[in-house]
Amino acid sequence: MTSTPAATGAAAVTAANEATEGVRLHGPVTDWFDEHARDLPWRRPEAGAWGVMVSEFMLQQTPVSRVLPVYEQWLARWPRPADLAAEPPGEAVRAWGRLGYPRRALRLHAAASAIQERHGGDVPREHAQLLALPGVGEYTAAAVASFAYGQRHAVLDTNVRRVFARAVAGRQYPPNATTAAERKLARALLPQDEETAAKWAAATMELGALVCTARGPECVRCPISAQCAWRLAGSPAHDGPPRRGQTYAGTDRQVRGKLLAVLREALGPVPQSVLDAVWDEPVQRARALDGLVSDGLVEPLPGGMYRLPLGRSTT
Repeated sequence: MTSTPAATGAAAVTAANEATEGVRLHGPVTDWFDEHARDLPWRRPEAGAWGVMVSEFMLQQTPVSRVLPVYEQWLARWPRPADLAAEPPGEAVRAWGRLGYPRRALRLHAAASAIQERHGGDVPREHAQLLALPGVGEYTAAAVASFAYGQRHAVLDTNVRRVFARAVAGRQYPPNATTAAERKLARALLPQDEETAAKWAAATMELGALVCTARGPECVRCPISAQCAWRLAGSPAHDGPPRRGQTYAGTDRQVRGKLLAVLREALGPVPQSVLDAVWDEPVQRARALDGLVSDGLVEPLPGGMYRLPLGRSTT
């Protein structure tokens, strides 16, 4: 359907208003970041693009406190993509430990292998080349391009989406899944110059992590509380679809984690009987093990034996 002149004009006005809103927010947020940003290892210059990429894979759905020790061990063992690519993907799964969502370890191994094969071992600078790596989606490509190379990209994680939902859209929470409208807003709010845009991306993420949190926003500490649309509207309660809670106890995820824990600790293949001992319910246990095999996290061997994968990781 063709847009009417009125609709086109309204969209242009909205975009202009969002850009103006962004200009008003940039200074307070980036100044706050300069003063309050955490000293995290992947933010230090010596981390390089590989350190940034590793952190982005690990931080997906996992808090910083759990990531820090694993990150340090990972970079000490595999300081370059080539170092990780030279080892079996099962070693990446083993080193991933209890970070959760272990398919991320396989994807990171696959990305390291592709970086070695396609880019001579250097994490590529171009967004399109990053996006073409196995296991790298739009968010990770934008984050690496922005945080490692100082480029101008909209970096939309859960924390940033929440800050924008409250400060600009006047809602307590963003939608459950990222929408086209959120991406459009994020692009409209981006500072024009690359250096400020890269800092803005990191600063809005940090603001959501430390101040504009999901359950207990500390508006008195917020550098943009006086401009926040949600606060100015009286902090109305969320009226959209119910927020998705994360459960773990008794789920297939828990069973998969227990099975993987046995395989990570083992020095060689593990018999089915040892895996059977980790969970009493046989149907759920079999389903979880089948899922691990299907995802490439476990390799079945003749004679009812299992091990972490030795072949090339899946994408």
